[in-house]
Amino acid sequence: MESNTVQDCIFCRIVRGEIPSRKVHEDELVVAFHDIQPVAPVHVLVVPKAHIATLYDAAPEWTVAALVGSSRRAQRCA
Repeated sequence: MESNTVQDCIFCRIVRGEIPSRKVHEDELVVAFHDIQPVAPVHVLVVPKAHIATLYDAAPEWTVAALVGSSRRAQRCA
């Protein structure tokens, strides 16, 4: 059974700086960084700084519009 806690969540570890990443954008809500195994010439992941186990657990500020806005800002930086 896979564990999905804040302590061992790979994305939480990247946000905390425990795992190195090539950041292209960071704001109060998200961190955007290059994927280590890209499937496109530019492959950036945008992840929330707060641990969210599932989309159903996401707070209202984590709407699609908020993520798309952050993604667009990250794309300009990549």
